[in-house]
Amino acid sequence: MKKKVKTYTISAVAELYEIHPQTLRLYEREGLLQPSRSVGNTRLYADIDLERLEIILSLTRDLGVNLAGVEIILNMREKMDAMQREFERFFDYLRTHASEFSNRGADSSTSEALMPISRFREFQARQQSEED
Repeated sequence: MKKKVKTYTISAVAELYEIHPQTLRLYEREGLLQPSRSVGNTRLYADIDLERLEIILSLTRDLGVNLAGVEIILNMREKMDAMQREFERFFDYLRTHASEFSNRGADSSTSEALMPISRFREFQARQQSEED
């Protein structure tokens, strides 16, 4: 069973945030907001749209950022959120596989070298011969 998402019409949102409905349409044309549409093509704003609108209004009203700047900031926020999710997945992976990594270290030699010393000596010998 699907959970019904609470939505708001453009007039309700405009009244709630004390902005003109044309401003909301402008934000949509500029790609800053993407409300869903009803069967009758009425704009429907969900809570996530309202959160995004609050950020837009804060940037424009309080900080004086123009719409191009708002777009850049919102895109950067989305990228940062994606990076945060990626880091969390990576750390979860490390947590779940930490024992495998520690076991690998115990199986290999006790050397702290990044490559076995014999290969390193071969590399040094080749470098020496190329220099000569």
